[in-house]
Amino acid sequence: MTLQPLATAVHRAYTADLDAEDFYRMLRLRVDVFVVEQECPYPELDGRDLEETTRHFWIDSADGYVLGYLRLLEDPDGTFRIGRVCTAKSARGLGLGRKLMRAAVAEVQHTPAVLAAQTYAKEFYRSFGFVEDGEEYLEDGVPHVDMRREPRRRA
Repeated sequence: MTLQPLATAVHRAYTADLDAEDFYRMLRLRVDVFVVEQECPYPELDGRDLEETTRHFWIDSADGYVLGYLRLLEDPDGTFRIGRVCTAKSARGLGLGRKLMRAAVAEVQHTPAVLAAQTYAKEFYRSFGFVEDGEEYLEDGVPHVDMRREPRRRA
């Protein structure tokens, strides 16, 4: 794949508002990163993508490849859960993950948010106000730590 110039926009949509081709490209990136590249044989498609309140954030190239992605889930208690944060191998180091996180955190800034960080990335998440919320654990053979971000008070 030859990368075309990056589109600068972070796209955001609920699942019901996505077309099948875009949704497929997002899921493809997730499988490429988490299942193939990181060799984690777990059910990547967990059913939560189809929940009514699930929001998808992504950045694509000018020719339509999804280069960065994250999803935002709403738990029953009203806490938001950021997950599946990933960037295509060919687009790493360009700040796409940071751009996606900024967009997601801005959307939930007045609400508690949690995530399960791969341990190597916890400093990245700390830069968005997340703090460790428990001990390190293994998930699918990869060290993780739960992190939490408290809501900002409304002015």
